[in-house]
Formats: sequence, structure tokens, C-alpha cells
Amino acid sequence: MSNIREIDEFLAVLEYEYRFSKYTVISYETDIVSFYKFIFSQGVDISDVDNQIIRNYLSTELASGKSKKTMCRRLSALRHFYAYLNEKKYVQYNPFIFVNSPKKEIRYPSVLYLNQINNLLEENKNRTDELMIRDQCILELLYSSGVRASELVNIRLTDIALRQNNIRVIGKGNKERLVPFNKSTHTWIEKYTKELRPILIARNKENPVDNHLFLNAYGKPLTTRGLEFILKNVEKQTGLNYGLHPHLFRHTFATHLLEEGADLRVIQELLGHESLNTTQIYTHVTEEAMKNQFETFHPRAKKH
Repeated sequence: MSNIREIDEFLAVLEYEYRFSKYTVISYETDIVSFYKFIFSQGVDISDVDNQIIRNYLSTELASGKSKKTMCRRLSALRHFYAYLNEKKYVQYNPFIFVNSPKKEIRYPSVLYLNQINNLLEENKNRTDELMIRDQCILELLYSSGVRASELVNIRLTDIALRQNNIRVIGKGNKERLVPFNKSTHTWIEKYTKELRPILIARNKENPVDNHLFLNAYGKPLTTRGLEFILKNVEKQTGLNYGLHPHLFRHTFATHLLEEGADLRVIQELLGHESLNTTQIYTHVTEEAMKNQFETFHPRAKKH
């Protein structure tokens, strides 16, 4: 804790009344303490904070290299904190109510082109080590379903309906959805579960009846960190440098669907997005891709 009474009281409310996670509480503490350090350096008390002090704080933090995204998060934390201070009569009003957050830079997710996906899947099949089958199954499923890393590592055998070519996944907020996959993924799931998974599960002497679909080399359930390691190893084994990570496949899945004419609301359901606004980022991705393709391949695109 911060050893500042009003901050510790607020953090306790977040943790025990609102049931915020430990990491969220720590994030709030970091943001609030940062502001306290600034106002103390200016000789300003918490009750004397006004719009000018807040603007000075924002300018100082942005000049020190803090991103606009970070400052938006800090303003949100401080807005909640000062609402609490006002409710508890530590301050007379909440000055953060009238402060607009700096506009965040739009960062569009990177995606793989279809030829890169095809190249990756073909090159990985050329591996001769035993884990190729599992890794190929992972690559196929990531691209054909768009599941999150956490969703993939938590898939159990009982979640898979091979006859229907879909998987039941539990997404954010413990929400369940059915995710379809293609015939190629079906083939690799069958191959992996019949040929390699029994070998891996036999290596796990502690829990030889584990129900997780994907296992590590020791027969234990795969973790998200393990998944990231696998993707890095795939790049090393294939000699491809695509910057593979789980979310890259998710972005690619959504972008390719949109480019082929899929309805945005269908993509929203497949991805498990709460809001359509989150899914709409992919409309900008395809616009960027079209622009890049035009500038790269049109014979007069670069001529003035």
C-alpha cells in the first residue's frame, strides 16, 4: 500500500467492495501515486487541485514520454479516485469531471496476408520433429477460429464437436460461444489427438488423465506463455520471420473474413466481442491494406 491514508482507503474499497483484481488495484495505485508525487513537487494539496494543475500534470507526463493511452488510463483512475474523495469529504469537488482525455493514437493491428498463412502452414508441415503435429494443429485452429490465446489453452476434449466442426470456448466474462473451424483443422485435430496426444499424456505421471486438448512436451496443460514459446519456435524451425503471436492470428482471421464479405456482426459473434465498436477496427485494417497494396503495385502510385 501507499502509506497515504486516503489512497489506501480507496484501494481497499476497490479490492474488497468492488472485487477488483490485484493487478487492477496495483494499476490504480501507480496512477494515483504518480499524480500525488507531481502535486507535492508543486507544493499543492489534494484539495487545491484545479484544471490548470491537471493540465500541467498532463503536459509534464506527456513530455516525459508517457503515451496518450497511459494518460487516458491515469485520468480515468484519478476521476474515480476524486469522486471517492469528494464523497468522503476529503475535497469539495471533483476537478477531473471537466477534464477531457487526450485523444489516443489509433494503432491498427497487423495481419498476415493469405499467401503468408499458406506459406506458414506448408513450411511447418515439413518439420520432422514429433511436436510438428501439435504445432500444426495449433496454427490451423488459431487461423480458422480466431480464438484468443487464453481460450485456446483452456479447450478441453469435451469442448470439441468434430462431427459439427465446432468448439465450445469460454471467453471474457466467462461467456460461452461456439466457434466453427474448417476441414483442414478437423483433419489435424484428429491426427494430433490420435497420434501424438496419447504419447504426451503418458509422460505426465502426476495427472495422466488430463482433459486439456493441448499439452506441452511433458504432457501437462499448455499455458499462454507456452503457446507464445511454441509460435516463436515455429518461426525458428521454418525460417519464417512473421512476428508470430496468438493475437496476430486473431486479427488475420477477422480481417480475412471481412475482406471476403462477411457481415461485421457475424465477425463480432465469432470473436466474442462485447461491442461492435471493438470489431469495427478491422474495417480500418482492410482500408489500410488496400492503400498499401495500391501504393505497392499500381505502376503510377509513386509517380508525381
